[in-house]
Amino acid sequence: MGLLVEGVWHDKWYDTKESGGRFVRQDSKFRDWVTKDGKPLEGSKRGFKVEPGRYHLYVSYACPWAHRTLIFRKLKKLDDIISVSVVHHFMGENGWTFREEDGATGDTLYGFDFMHQVYTKANPDISGRVTVPVLWDKKEETIVSNESSEIIRMLNSAFDEWGDASLDLYPAPQRGEIDAINDRVYPAINNGVYRSGFATTQEAYEEAYDELFDALEEMEERLSRSRYLVGDRITEADWRLFTTLIRFDAVYYSHFKCNMRRIADYPNLSNYVRDLYQVPGVAETVNMLHIKHHYFGSHETINPTRIVPKGPTLDFTGAHDRDRFRQAA
Repeated sequence: MGLLVEGVWHDKWYDTKESGGRFVRQDSKFRDWVTKDGKPLEGSKRGFKVEPGRYHLYVSYACPWAHRTLIFRKLKKLDDIISVSVVHHFMGENGWTFREEDGATGDTLYGFDFMHQVYTKANPDISGRVTVPVLWDKKEETIVSNESSEIIRMLNSAFDEWGDASLDLYPAPQRGEIDAINDRVYPAINNGVYRSGFATTQEAYEEAYDELFDALEEMEERLSRSRYLVGDRITEADWRLFTTLIRFDAVYYSHFKCNMRRIADYPNLSNYVRDLYQVPGVAETVNMLHIKHHYFGSHETINPTRIVPKGPTLDFTGAHDRDRFRQAA
């Protein structure tokens, strides 16, 4: 995991010296929006008009943040509206690469070798981490957004003229509750596994670890009362949690030392993951080969041998008990 400094690539790992060994995720650099009228939102200088075929997603099957966007693209039936390039699972001295192997597509727009070239095409002098997902504007040849939480909001509603307008994963009446759940899940669970795994002091690790499992217990209890996080219908909050849970037992439990319990040890969370995995279209967005080979093969500071475990054996297609609750709307 490197970064760009004034447009020049540097192979440099996260520096945790000034944060007491705590992993601090950098804020996303591109935060613009695709809208129906193409006008900039308040506080933004750039506007992007929604048009079919104009936009492209750069993603990794391994990355939970990028996985969110793939799920929304699939569920909103935007496969033919927004094209995709999938990076390779290995992240080495050049960061994310476009090697065509194991289902990675290469850069289908420009034929670049590395993801950092996409960033410097958008801004030749950019400084910062090179991350996925990226929502790319093929017309203006620039990055609209590299903030996954905002990209999924755009996919949820901006393209409804061409996608499935009947599906709303961020319904107005539930937005307050969804936002509150996201605010709890993101720091403690989504980012919490990284805060545990990338910590460089015992204190920082244990702080993140304890917060993670406290939050997982909360979600377990919440899911004892309803089929999904916000009642009887799937919302954005569920998919934001799902992309961490689906990786947990295979990767985070061992690789990131999040080993108090597996998701399999939580009756409600484990059944909930199977329920969501079995939503039509979702399984094809889950690539466990990419997930395991990325984490175990790329993080040399955590796993110097880069050996990828053969296990565990996971079956997300098995029966679940979530239909004991009222059927989702």
